[in-house]
Amino acid sequence: MKRFLGNQKGFTLVELMIAIVIVGVLAAVAIPIYRGNIKKAKMSECDAALGTIRTGLRVYYAEHSKYPEATGATPIVDDDPLLISLGLSSTDLDGKYFAGSDYFLVTSDSTYTISCENDSLGVNRTLDQLGVFTDESTP
Repeated sequence: MKRFLGNQKGFTLVELMIAIVIVGVLAAVAIPIYRGNIKKAKMSECDAALGTIRTGLRVYYAEHSKYPEATGATPIVDDDPLLISLGLSSTDLDGKYFAGSDYFLVTSDSTYTISCENDSLGVNRTLDQLGVFTDESTP
């Protein structure tokens, strides 16, 4: 009898079920973490472009002692005089997830608010002259 049991090879059903449960638990934990990292990567593209616009605004303010006039949520589009006055080209804001038309600017003489809005990604992020980010993103 001992010789017969010693010749068996392979996994038992219990061992296979334990392995499947372990893989399932790991997948249940890893997928939400992965999705969160993807969203952070997309938001970092938005933050980089907001910083680019902010730098252009600071340079403009240093030269003119006021921010350029942009009343109402002015979208930043190609060949816009506002974009040109900030020393930016139309390709500076285009990325993998966001286009230049996703960025909006509202200014007064001494304040500004830049926003990045993309409904398909569920993003609505703003940056003000104090460097404060406000995130109204949806999950």
